[in-house]
Amino acid sequence: MIMLSWYLEVPTQHDHRQPLADAAVDSLASATTFSATSVTASMLAMSETWDPAEPGVLLLPSGRLIRGRALRQPLPGGAVPALGVYLLGAAPPALPWESRWLQWPDFGLPTDRALAARVLAEAWQLAARERVEVACAGGRGRTGTALACLAVLDGVPGSDAVTFVRERYDQRAVETPWQRRFVARFGQP
Repeated sequence: MIMLSWYLEVPTQHDHRQPLADAAVDSLASATTFSATSVTASMLAMSETWDPAEPGVLLLPSGRLIRGRALRQPLPGGAVPALGVYLLGAAPPALPWESRWLQWPDFGLPTDRALAARVLAEAWQLAARERVEVACAGGRGRTGTALACLAVLDGVPGSDAVTFVRERYDQRAVETPWQRRFVARFGQP
């Protein structure tokens, strides 16, 4: 079995990183524990996209399907992504699938906006034929912002992208005014 552990940044007097409470760690551990057989079988079926009925899957106007999720929640059963885009303040652990990390503080914006645009464009292109997921700790603010940017890449006007994601993914997606402005301006010179 492959075991991965996730940590959230929690300031303390002695250590700047502390594991989550035991119950949360158990939940995260079960979310990131795979048998080699299930990962291999899922990876063999990577030429497919997500099932649109699965929780968190956003259907873009082009027909591309992208899964958004919260890393605090257990990994959904079934297929794993061909590419995961992780929007976190600190680098995630290694995963058994291809992944990209965008340094993106909670309630904020990506620290490198040009890199974010390149990674999101790569994710959008791959989503035409493979499973792509976008995730942050809570699955709403940063994930919703990235999903709205993907909607812009898919042809949704920047002024409508937040509403598009809120209606089809999570009504509380894209949490801050600066995240909304980032989406509205995404892809503009």
